[in-house]
Amino acid sequence: MKRYQTSRPVTERSLFSWVLSSSINLQLVLLVIIVITVFARVVPLEMQKKIINEAIFLKKHELLMIYCGIYLIAVLTSTVFKYLTSVIQTILGQRALAGMRRAVYHHILTLPIHFYRKTQPGMVVSALVTELATAGDFVGMAVAIPVTNILTLLAFGAYLFWLHPLLAAVSLSIYPVVFILIPLLQARANTANKKRVDITRDLSDKIGESISGIHEIHTNGAYAIENRKFDAIVERLMKVRIVWNLYRFGVKTTNNFLNSLSPFLIFIIGGYLAINGQLALGSLVAFLSAQEKLYDPWRELLDFYQSYQDATVSYRRVMEYFDAAPEHLLEPQGRPPFDLDGGIEVKDLSFYTENGIRLLDRVSFSLEPGKHMAVVGFSGSGKSTLALCLNQLYKYQGGQVRIGGREVSELTKKDITRNMGTVSQSPFIFEGTIEENLLYSCRALQESSDDEYPVALPSLDDRIAALQQAGIFVDVLRFGLNMHLNQTDHADLVGRIIRIREAFRDEFGDKIHDLIEFFDEKTYLYHSSVMDNIVFGATDQPALSGVNLSRNNYFLAYLDAAGLTAPLSNLGAEVVTQTVDILGDLPPEAIFFEQSPLEPHEMETYTPLAERLKKMHRRQLADEDRQMLLDAALRFSPGRHKMVSLPPGLESLILSGRAQFRETVSRDYPEIFAFYDAARYIPSETILNNILFGKLKSQHPKAQEKINQSAIQLLIQDDLLETILKIGMQFQVGSKGDRLSGGQRQKLAIARIFLKAPKILIMDEATSALDNKSQARIQNLLENHWKGKSTVISIAHRLDIIKNYDYIAVMKSGKIAELGGYDELIRKKGLLHELVHGKS
Repeated sequence: MKRYQTSRPVTERSLFSWVLSSSINLQLVLLVIIVITVFARVVPLEMQKKIINEAIFLKKHELLMIYCGIYLIAVLTSTVFKYLTSVIQTILGQRALAGMRRAVYHHILTLPIHFYRKTQPGMVVSALVTELATAGDFVGMAVAIPVTNILTLLAFGAYLFWLHPLLAAVSLSIYPVVFILIPLLQARANTANKKRVDITRDLSDKIGESISGIHEIHTNGAYAIENRKFDAIVERLMKVRIVWNLYRFGVKTTNNFLNSLSPFLIFIIGGYLAINGQLALGSLVAFLSAQEKLYDPWRELLDFYQSYQDATVSYRRVMEYFDAAPEHLLEPQGRPPFDLDGGIEVKDLSFYTENGIRLLDRVSFSLEPGKHMAVVGFSGSGKSTLALCLNQLYKYQGGQVRIGGREVSELTKKDITRNMGTVSQSPFIFEGTIEENLLYSCRALQESSDDEYPVALPSLDDRIAALQQAGIFVDVLRFGLNMHLNQTDHADLVGRIIRIREAFRDEFGDKIHDLIEFFDEKTYLYHSSVMDNIVFGATDQPALSGVNLSRNNYFLAYLDAAGLTAPLSNLGAEVVTQTVDILGDLPPEAIFFEQSPLEPHEMETYTPLAERLKKMHRRQLADEDRQMLLDAALRFSPGRHKMVSLPPGLESLILSGRAQFRETVSRDYPEIFAFYDAARYIPSETILNNILFGKLKSQHPKAQEKINQSAIQLLIQDDLLETILKIGMQFQVGSKGDRLSGGQRQKLAIARIFLKAPKILIMDEATSALDNKSQARIQNLLENHWKGKSTVISIAHRLDIIKNYDYIAVMKSGKIAELGGYDELIRKKGLLHELVHGKS
């Protein structure tokens, strides 16, 4: 069974518990490496003394070579093992960080809904991504850094006392002072660091809020308001960071100063002893070297101490913030999830907020399995709160809610999700494909099941049926038709689409000839641009398409060779002159520029060019001006841009150039362009465009719908409809489903829950973003397909769709004021009558 609960919440774990839970084997290897490293760091000190006192003083070359060799081996050994220590330290740290992030994220997902009502997404992101990183890095160094440097200090200290006890005592006399001052400064740094963490969260929250509310900011032009809020937080953070860094630098500066006093004392006392012959020169050199090296482990320990303090602050802040418990058990213990019958009984249900505001006041009703109830009422009457209490998203404080005879507050999350499904007014669509979102609820059931009670995913037929029921079938089919095929993955499909292309022209060519201009190698395409007529093909290389191709040196050389540069420049000059003369004084709205290849925003650059054309010959223009004329001509489409006509003779010249372009490119770059050929698939075009093999003459929705229906008819005949639907279900919906419309998102959420087919279905204004026709479709489906199969509670915002519900509950001020059938309540002329007909 998939487990999502642990006996000990992550928020109760200490930072050092992550150190203890790391790999024992790696820790043991690390300790061995540390011991070898410490020994290798001490050996060079002794070698320095022996080189001076024995090899150099006694002038023995053999000893010099031996001692220098030992010195080099020790340095190399220390370096290699230091690197290995860093490797293991990194592995331990990153494993711990990954474990922390997983544990905290898993914990966060189980927290009650009310926790997120006061939590900004930016704060959660900051905690998981930034704040825990400090703690993870500390875990990696928690063993290596202190053990290595403490052993090094002890080894160096012992070596110093072995060399000269008096000098050693003097050298180490500064450290008691360090032990007193450093913690005092660090305590102040910790206080500032806590403020820094909190303000950084505020900053993350503010950024997240601004991005989420960017539509409102733009709509209201509230840039100054939001800038002022953000700048105030940045100012606070700047001041706190200055204080924090000053204390941290104070710690390091104090430590550096006190450590710098030690050599001063050694020079005075050691120099005096050496002058009087009481200390050998080699011993003094070795002592000074050891004393100097003593600073490195001490500095690393100090850095470790600061890292520990910073990590502790960040870790505690994260755990304190998320120190909340799930309101319900996630899964049952020792039993399978309940299969409930769908009956609902609510008695004296009450719910109030943390501030004591009562949103539900002794609500009572009962529903037999398979019955449908609509909940209506004025805004703020408690309709959605009732739905949230039923599906365990809100924990009610009073009364009873029984599903299948079992109290909701005592059921586990798995019990609820197995038997209930909800569609909210603003459903969330996850980044990924249509299919991944469609199967989301079913996959959640499958992931949480075990071998004894497995849950299978719905078949393709079931998925398609759910798409049809929710009314998103045609949208998904269009997504599929507008996808690009990978010929390697769909080699068999390519041939079938080419056959459909032939059938499409044979069967519908005459009927839709006024809507499509079919590709013909020997015919000029009046609804395509001059560029498209020349190329008569497509490429998946961005550098060789559109405006990039028009400025490509190879293409420009071809235009010269084909004799097209001059006539196209003439055409471009005519387009620019006419556009500026006719549209120059009009507002830069797209509707005015439909008859010209120039865009409204380009008038700023083309208007001065038109003035220059009046004063000088085109040959006198600058290179960029001539290129702009060429760009305008290459975008010109005679069928769309009626402001200028295609000059006589240019059409035949372009058709001749088309053949020359294909011949030239096929010779020089055979793999770049896919030229239009009725017998070949065009990889850079969509499936639909490959079927049409032509250019639409009109962008009108009715024309596109007629063409789509013709193509779909052939897909059905060729048994390809399911295949295209499968491709359409791979459409990427974008972040939060932003590549879908609001209605498509709701339809996909409805299809998702229909596919799950729960015993109880809660529709919380689930069709609010749909048009009247789509809403009626969903309502008819609920009445004809789901009645008797699933218990349905629908929070309704439209009153014309509730007539056929078994019961209507009218809510007011957190209470059910009326409950009964539609006709019964209308006859009473109470609240429902008032909602439907208004006050009489």
